[in-house]
Amino acid sequence: MTAMSRVEFTLERDHVELNQLLKLAGLCDSGGAGKALVASGVVRVDGVVELRKTCKIRAGQSVAVGDTEIRVHSASTPGTAAR
Repeated sequence: MTAMSRVEFTLERDHVELNQLLKLAGLCDSGGAGKALVASGVVRVDGVVELRKTCKIRAGQSVAVGDTEIRVHSASTPGTAAR
């Protein structure tokens, strides 16, 4: 059994499109590759398979691909520092 790796992502705006989040978090090389990943049915948003490639992801949501989880935080969330 492998442990899930976690990526903490600080959101600078109101939302980020799912395919772009996958690219920015380093899970794929481009937005196009992110769209293909979503279309393959392996991406889950808050535990549910998401097939909308440009689904808006907001602070507080989590995205999982395989054994990697991306937790999305707002830059203004207390206790997180914007870098």
